[in-house]
Amino acid sequence: MDQVLLQEGIGVRYVVANPSSYAYFTEDRPEPAIAASCQGYNDWKFGMENRPPYLATPTPAALEQAYVARRVTYLLGTLDTNPNHPALDKSCMAEAEGPYRYMREHTYVDVMKAHDNGTPNHSEWDVPGVGHEGGKMLISPCGLTAVFDIPGCAAAR
Repeated sequence: MDQVLLQEGIGVRYVVANPSSYAYFTEDRPEPAIAASCQGYNDWKFGMENRPPYLATPTPAALEQAYVARRVTYLLGTLDTNPNHPALDKSCMAEAEGPYRYMREHTYVDVMKAHDNGTPNHSEWDVPGVGHEGGKMLISPCGLTAVFDIPGCAAAR
């Protein structure tokens, strides 16, 4: 869908802000010992096995390349570090990605950068003083820069 918009001259960007987990394109996880103990740790929504029908045809490598080509900004609340937050996914599969959101996102971005020899269309910005609070993430200077290109995010590159 985004290709159609881009062909029409409409810019498309994706903003990822403090999710509980990530879909990894390979079987590697930041916490391999935990992953080894999780049946289904590489199943969709955490990995590429047993993907839904709309993602079944492209290979994981093709899905990854399409994702790497997109303009993505990751916003990370520096206070989103509570491993017992009530809305944090605490399943074994999610725990294999790290103990809390802030670490999970940094690790995911690092894995993507290392695996793909860099992700030039992806940016990673810390949002100081914000925990798991969507409204505060999006109205922060970095949130406004990510969504609307409003200057003010010191972390923006």
